[in-house]
Amino acid sequence: MLIGPQNLTLPVNHVRYRIRSAAIAAGRDPGTVTLVAVTKAQTAESVRLAATAGVTDFGENYLKEALAKMDQLASLSLQWHFIGAIQSNKTRAIAERFDWVHSLDRLNVARRLSEQRPFHAPPLNVCIQVALVPEPTKGGVSSDELPALALAVAGLPRLRLRGLMCLPPPQPTPNDERAVFARLRAALQDLNAGGLKLDTLSMGMSADFESAIAEGATLVRIGTALFGSRSDLESHRKGVDS
Repeated sequence: MLIGPQNLTLPVNHVRYRIRSAAIAAGRDPGTVTLVAVTKAQTAESVRLAATAGVTDFGENYLKEALAKMDQLASLSLQWHFIGAIQSNKTRAIAERFDWVHSLDRLNVARRLSEQRPFHAPPLNVCIQVALVPEPTKGGVSSDELPALALAVAGLPRLRLRGLMCLPPPQPTPNDERAVFARLRAALQDLNAGGLKLDTLSMGMSADFESAIAEGATLVRIGTALFGSRSDLESHRKGVDS
């Protein structure tokens, strides 16, 4: 079912209820889990309405699309998260305009982000994307390469390494989902045992965020549960245009 922009308060409240319920079931404070609304392919007006419904954090995959929305919504106090693949020739705009980057997986990109982060802005919050289940079409550093990359990124002056992110493929059962997310939590704990002070796990999307919360997620990236599927959106737009 398409969730139209005119009734975003309902899905936002429903997702928040599910986040709260999952956190309480895990013995966690619901306030430790932040909803990041994934707004790729959504209009600036949809972002505005989601903000009106109480959402403050928004995740974007595509830089050009994101910058256009940022310009249109400059009057709103929002936190912008870049969650897509990072091209080396586009790091300057990401460093200048975003509050968070979730998808860091290369040291050369981290160095560029640090060098290009404006000095009047606070350090850029970053998470390292970890490929817990390797997939050729997705980014992410391997678990073996993670410690060296994390230490190097933590030493960059204009970045603040906050934690880890994963984007695993769909799993057959909630227990399988939790097993994957538990590996990311363990990786963060290992890095902290080595001297880092990480506090963020960006994991969980519309289909599996309750499992992610059970394993310690602090940022959940939700798109479909808020805005409907992309196919629904495209059908809706065709109907409007016809």
